[in-house]
Amino acid sequence: MSMNLSVPLRGVIPPLVTPLQDIDTLDQTGLEKLIEHVLAGGVNGLFLLGTTGEGPGLSKRLQHELVRSSCQLIKGRVPVLVGITHSSFVESIELAEYSADCGAAAVVLAPPYYFPAGQAELLEYLEHLAPKLPLPLYLYNMPAMTKIDISEDTLRRAADIPNIIGFKDSSGNMIRYHEYLRIMQHRPDFSLLMGPEELLAESVLFGGHGGVSGGANLHPRLFVNIYQAALRQDLTEVLRLQQELYRLRRLYQCGRYASTFIKGLKCALNILGICNDCMTEPFRAFQIPERKQVQALLEDVGLLPQT
Repeated sequence: MSMNLSVPLRGVIPPLVTPLQDIDTLDQTGLEKLIEHVLAGGVNGLFLLGTTGEGPGLSKRLQHELVRSSCQLIKGRVPVLVGITHSSFVESIELAEYSADCGAAAVVLAPPYYFPAGQAELLEYLEHLAPKLPLPLYLYNMPAMTKIDISEDTLRRAADIPNIIGFKDSSGNMIRYHEYLRIMQHRPDFSLLMGPEELLAESVLFGGHGGVSGGANLHPRLFVNIYQAALRQDLTEVLRLQQELYRLRRLYQCGRYASTFIKGLKCALNILGICNDCMTEPFRAFQIPERKQVQALLEDVGLLPQT
């Protein structure tokens, strides 16, 4: 296990946006600026090739370049987690092996997303895959994308598979998350991480270990402060910071489609001079009307001086 990976992993781990020059060219300058920006905010790790990173939409070559370049830039300052979700068993293993060679600390896996698996089939798949991986594995529950919602029983049994050390829940089902916390309370070494950023505080207040918060690409210090306030059980501060978070989340309402949250983040980062806002196909960057909305929001929340 990587020396810079604490068990259980705690804190804020941004799912890093992938800065692009075009659909198959990495924005290297933007990547360096983005990494330094989020690390300066005090985050506890970085997650590459997730949903926010448009991982499934990138070519294999570009995935490799992103992992290699990011690990070189991060230089072990925080653990690097790499998404290896793929409809191909073999490709998931190959990307895990490449990530290990580059210096990543762990890998993250959602269920294969083309043929939906049943719970028993998913568990068998994990029993076959986990021993073949060179790095510790975090499971990723993302039913909106994968068509399978990992059950409490599947998580409990999967956690007993050697090499599986944590779980990220992006279902948005807080009742289910409380059940995950209950059934895993006997495993203090197993990380339970929250996906939806608006639920980060609640999850930590009730015993979760942190969050994989997309908005931390833009405003990492806010999410670190929310995590720390929740960890201290400082409800007054949590409530104050949650109001800041809800103001920031208006960013995700600037467009009309489900891709708006990634477009909004990339647009905001571009306006702040951090990285390009190019999207993978089939999506396009925000145009002038949406950019004006994003700029006004950044001014309103204090991330950009008012013009």
